[in-house]
Amino acid sequence: MLEDNHISRIHSELQEGMSFAKCRKCGCMKEMLENLQTTLSANLTDTTSDLLRDTQHWLNQMEPIQYPCIGCAHCFPAVATNSFHQAFPESVLSHSSGCSFEVRENVLFPVVGEYFTLCHGEDCPVAVSTLASVELAEQLANLKPRELCVVGKTETENIGVDKVIKNIVSNPMIRFLLLTGKDSEGHCSGKTLLALAENGVDDRMKVIGSPGKRPVLKNVTYKEVEAFRKQVQVVDLIGCEDTEKIVEKMQTLSQMQFSSCDCREQGKNDVIQPSIATILQAKEPVKFRMDKTGYFVILPQPDRGTILVEHYSYDNTLLRAVEGKNARSIYWTIIENGWVTQLDHSAYLGEELARAELSMKLGFRYVQDQAHSHNF
Repeated sequence: MLEDNHISRIHSELQEGMSFAKCRKCGCMKEMLENLQTTLSANLTDTTSDLLRDTQHWLNQMEPIQYPCIGCAHCFPAVATNSFHQAFPESVLSHSSGCSFEVRENVLFPVVGEYFTLCHGEDCPVAVSTLASVELAEQLANLKPRELCVVGKTETENIGVDKVIKNIVSNPMIRFLLLTGKDSEGHCSGKTLLALAENGVDDRMKVIGSPGKRPVLKNVTYKEVEAFRKQVQVVDLIGCEDTEKIVEKMQTLSQMQFSSCDCREQGKNDVIQPSIATILQAKEPVKFRMDKTGYFVILPQPDRGTILVEHYSYDNTLLRAVEGKNARSIYWTIIENGWVTQLDHSAYLGEELARAELSMKLGFRYVQDQAHSHNF
């Protein structure tokens, strides 16, 4: 009966998620469906056969992936994954993540992110994560509490936590990490940070005791994790969106900082240099290669609300024409039919189609980059 309840929860979460366009374009959803299909195919029972059938149907409904995960307050595939682990604890879904982030050298906060910095030093020892409450971060930043060093969201239990660790260990004067706002259901970034502070990570860099979908830290080192745990006290105010109460808590924490000499001295001595990822500087292409399939002419039709794309061979023979209401449907049709064979040509085509679509929305005249369109 317990297994049936979890299977029902998995089905309802995925079914509701697939009704949203954002989920059909999300790598988090696609990964969950693919892993679920693989696992259920190998462990087929009367209980799981219907779920497997629907999983295959949902995979067919997936659209081109536009983002790996956007950290929604309620993440349907993450909640479904957690239910699956509860139903089949002996099964381990493989989770791969190619996510990484830019790390800047010799700056106060080395990892780029959506956060607000206010001050630095012993007078402002508090960092605040508003978890999935995105607007709360700006509200607190506008109040400019004297004790606040940095405030921002943390929506995912892996790359989001990675960023928190990197930026905090780069600032040894930060002594408290205050968790506020709503936790993201499924990803559980707040509960993951609490588990990290309490238990650390295992030999696979998985946060011990985290209820999140995939709390594996791939962009920090074990040394950085331990430095983070030693440096800051993680304070649980999860669920609170009352700015007055949050500021009061900051003031209380700051007073604790100044009443503890040990804490202040420890912060000065525990300076750690975060590991820095290699950043490759982009360069302009030296030359363009011809795509054997030909070239494309893009013609927006604002009066009809469509874009027409003509496909020509290099002897200028019209091969076919494709019409669609948006850039995505057109380039997906072209790629699916094999009418473009080179990555640089695909990138160019996507860029130009996006410009054509934007021209119809904003009312400006679209002019295709003809030099590029004829040089592939």
